[in-house]
Amino acid sequence: MPFSDFILALKDNPYFGAGFGLVGVGTALALARKGSQFGLMAFRRHCMITLEIPSKDKSYYWLLNWISQHAKHTQHLSVETSYLQHESGRVSTKFDFIPSPGNHFIWYQRKWIRVERNREKQMIDLHTGTPWESVTLTAIGKKRELFFNILQEAKELALKQQEGRTVMYTAMGAEWRPFGFPRRRRPIASVVLEEGVSEKIVQDVKEFINNPKWYIDRGIPYRRGYLLYGPPGCGKSSFITALAGELQYSICLLSLSDRSISDDRLNHLLSVAPQQSFILLEDVDAAFVSRDLAAENPTAYQGMGRLTFSGLLNALDGVASSEARIVFMTTNHVDRLDPALVRPGRIDLKQYVGYCSQWQLERMFQRFYPDQPAALAEEFATCALSVSDRISAAQVQGHFMLYKEDSAGAIQNMKTFVS
Repeated sequence: MPFSDFILALKDNPYFGAGFGLVGVGTALALARKGSQFGLMAFRRHCMITLEIPSKDKSYYWLLNWISQHAKHTQHLSVETSYLQHESGRVSTKFDFIPSPGNHFIWYQRKWIRVERNREKQMIDLHTGTPWESVTLTAIGKKRELFFNILQEAKELALKQQEGRTVMYTAMGAEWRPFGFPRRRRPIASVVLEEGVSEKIVQDVKEFINNPKWYIDRGIPYRRGYLLYGPPGCGKSSFITALAGELQYSICLLSLSDRSISDDRLNHLLSVAPQQSFILLEDVDAAFVSRDLAAENPTAYQGMGRLTFSGLLNALDGVASSEARIVFMTTNHVDRLDPALVRPGRIDLKQYVGYCSQWQLERMFQRFYPDQPAALAEEFATCALSVSDRISAAQVQGHFMLYKEDSAGAIQNMKTFVS
């Protein structure tokens, strides 16, 4: 049979025609599917913009809070419980609903934005024990200003919620995390130090903050260290907290006695401290002692953990130490500190904060009893110093708390003042 007759026979065969038709339909569908995938891919690449924010980024929780304000109509929610402390001292519970993992849509600046929140159930953050998360924002267009505006609004919303409060940070792993809830800012005038001491430190800190160019022009590292020393309960930590509130700074608490602190970790933490924050090292004498005193007990000099004394010195003023940093140290025993730790460059200003003087006692009395005449404040201070000349501010405050509305009783019961 000639080949042409064979082709004509296949053409007239109904089974062959049906099979050829099915193959053609299948091929057409496959091409259409591939074409749609290619078209969608090209559309995403050239007409859409995407932003991914991982949970380890500082703006992640700001963004979640912002999303909760703009995705009020979503039906897939997660709850976030917090506590609010009011001016009266009462604490109330607050429930915030945030979008749960999944896809959500937000209308923002006349554009629809898809919000995809992902949670990796098999991967966790080793520092917090929580699953790894990320949020992906997708919008039509190619302008990055849209996402910049969103992040800027999220930041301003978070700062507004912290307005009038001091944020405390603590070291968790290789980063700083907020510790507890933001505290109400304490007025600087509420901490009564010796006359002129508070003004001296405040002026020095403000001068440092406002003059970075002065340090840069002269090749001086732009960092500042302060040491407040004196007996316990005299207002060292309280003053630092009030100063942070005065300057709208946060406080990063770091314990050198922590066994998990190593040289590398300390250097890293000082380098990644949040902007506009004080790094507070309390009771530094508890971690290391002077090399002269360590001669009898060599193990005491190296501290209790993996942090070495040389590592501490290098982190404060070494080649790899960070700049634009303010460090506050406190100690009750300045004589136990090694001279290398308190030399200029590591500690630029040392200030003794001691027992209350006549001037301090009068000012504290006037602050607690503002309606009383100055003569009563002088009488209280004289009576207090006749009982003891080693009275701390904490003792005075505790005494006043027993006589909140009774200034005469606070004076008459001076004999129980230091008992």
